Amino acid sequence: MTTIIAFIVIFCILVVVHEFGHFYFAKRSGILVREFSIGMGPKLWASHKNNTTYTLRLLPLGGYVRMAGWQDDEDDIKPGTMLSLILNDAGKVVRINASDKTTLEGGMPVQVSRVDLVKDLVIEGYPNGDEATLQSWQVDHDATIIEEDGTEVQIAPEDVQFQNAPVWRRLLVNFAGPMNNFILAILTFIIYGLIFGVQILNTNQVGNVLPDYPAAQAGLKSNARVESIDDKKIHSFTDLSTQVSKHAGKSVMFTVKQDGKTQNIAIKPDKKGKIGVMVPVEKSPARAFTYGFTQTWDLAVRTWDVLKSMVTGGFSLNKLAGPVGIYTMTSQSAKGGLAGLLFFMGYLSLGLGISNLLPIPVLDGGKILLNLIEIIRRKPLKPETEGVVTMIGLGLMVLLMLAVTINDIMRYF
Repeated sequence: MTTIIAFIVIFCILVVVHEFGHFYFAKRSGILVREFSIGMGPKLWASHKNNTTYTLRLLPLGGYVRMAGWQDDEDDIKPGTMLSLILNDAGKVVRINASDKTTLEGGMPVQVSRVDLVKDLVIEGYPNGDEATLQSWQVDHDATIIEEDGTEVQIAPEDVQFQNAPVWRRLLVNFAGPMNNFILAILTFIIYGLIFGVQILNTNQVGNVLPDYPAAQAGLKSNARVESIDDKKIHSFTDLSTQVSKHAGKSVMFTVKQDGKTQNIAIKPDKKGKIGVMVPVEKSPARAFTYGFTQTWDLAVRTWDVLKSMVTGGFSLNKLAGPVGIYTMTSQSAKGGLAGLLFFMGYLSLGLGISNLLPIPVLDGGKILLNLIEIIRRKPLKPETEGVVTMIGLGLMVLLMLAVTINDIMRYF
């Protein structure tokens, strides 16, 4: 149960933070965000504020941002549909009810003949279903529509649609999701450093010496400095680990400084090459702040090397992880308590940001690539062409996800 809760919480945080990046920069760019949802599936709660509907949905699996005109976001109302309209004092439509699940008090029933909520902002139809009287009503620019599932959102006139914003603003909105994941990774590692401290590897000082291990039994004390091992100078904890591992099961001479004096201590590493000393840890805001950036950068370089190896050294599904793999890694991280989960969330956030920047059409990186092509061509691709490219990318992603999930099941179960 702990693993399930941890998986849901981490996944939701990553996705919501990602989507909030799109949301914030879309708002700043004058693009209408019709809905910001936490969770997926049936709606549990909704609130409309500042032209955006905020919803909480049943399935705690991430969330989404619904921008006007983005990914075929249209209000498709066909002729013959029955609507209920609320008019203001000027006779303009301010609320439209297209749902059978909701009743608008004081609403006027209209059988639709034509609806244009993008350009002309007009509704034509027969009030009370009287086909002898065709009327037309102008729709207010900021009118809302209650959709079939009962969610009330803003209509999407063309001037606030995603595709009509300047290309550099669209590029920024597309990049904002991955950018937020990078920021979250940095903040997570900073928090990790503040709570648990930062390991200091570029020192010959040891941290805690564990009881009942060879080092403690030989008399080595916590915070001692190891100057040499068998006359080989030790400059860092990495040097110490390397030398100890070379002498598994064999006694070696440590020259150490402890209690204000230099001592020679013979220590025999166990068969696994361990003597029971921990890496020294420093807890300080300055060290934690630096660690947030350095750890994120180091992991980004390693992730890039893995991606590069998949191109140059041969593609392997074992280098990828789907939901099953991520769940399994969450379970393993949960064994390390809060420290393990925090570190894993930072790593996963960074991975989500990097993977979303891959130039695959359905991902943010693919959209950014299309933005760059538009800048170079000085005109966008035809909507039909962009749609085909996106569908191909989506198809490839679905196939890849299925293959990765099947591979994860075979690997872990």
